[in-house]
Amino acid sequence: MADENCLICGGSGWKIVERAGLSGAERCQCSHPNRPQALQQNANIPPNYQNASLDSFELPRDNPIAASGLGNVLLQVRRFVREFPPADRPGLLLIGDPGAGKTHLAVGVMKALMEKGHECVFFDYQNLIERIRSGWDPAAGAGDREAYSQALETEVLVLDDLGAHRVVEWVQDTIESLITQRCNHRKALIATTNLPDPDVEDPLRRKTLAESIGMRARSRLFEMCRVVRMPAIADYRVQHGRIVKI
Repeated sequence: MADENCLICGGSGWKIVERAGLSGAERCQCSHPNRPQALQQNANIPPNYQNASLDSFELPRDNPIAASGLGNVLLQVRRFVREFPPADRPGLLLIGDPGAGKTHLAVGVMKALMEKGHECVFFDYQNLIERIRSGWDPAAGAGDREAYSQALETEVLVLDDLGAHRVVEWVQDTIESLITQRCNHRKALIATTNLPDPDVEDPLRRKTLAESIGMRARSRLFEMCRVVRMPAIADYRVQHGRIVKI
């Protein structure tokens, strides 16, 4: 099935090609039966989350309140996938404490979107910033030099742990430019963050999202994203990493 949002064929499944002075039509890559597998190979999903999906996201069995809250979050992200690309906000922002399952959900969403034929690329925020900084060095590899362009141009960008970098002016300028460009061109952004936002929760003197990425970037982010607040639960990684004493 062709991607109705494909910029090459316009959703028809066919593209015009020129060979030896003659015009013809051939199948667009968006309609290739193995497209979802090809997309996943280039999605940069971390090894820890290769098996993550929305179906494998487990709700806690020993905490009914947390299970209800996470169940509601799961419904919201499934709705985002079902309606993608939405008519209003093309992005998704997951806000919550570490270990709440944000990255698992973000990867689950991008896998579901890739099954529908949408191109998605995962970046850890701090790693992306470091690759952009390294890309300024003339001796940097092609991958580092192209990191910013890839984050800017991919159909769906997944940014994990947004704001997890010391506050430096050039970082704020870079992320503001990236978010603004994607917002202006209605390119989807799926982001997770541990940083609080006063419009979502009480920051309790913690560094806020706006302080980390800048007020303008924060404003654009809320303009383009559906905001989902994760419920307060015990850190999943800590709970499942406890040492059993004998």
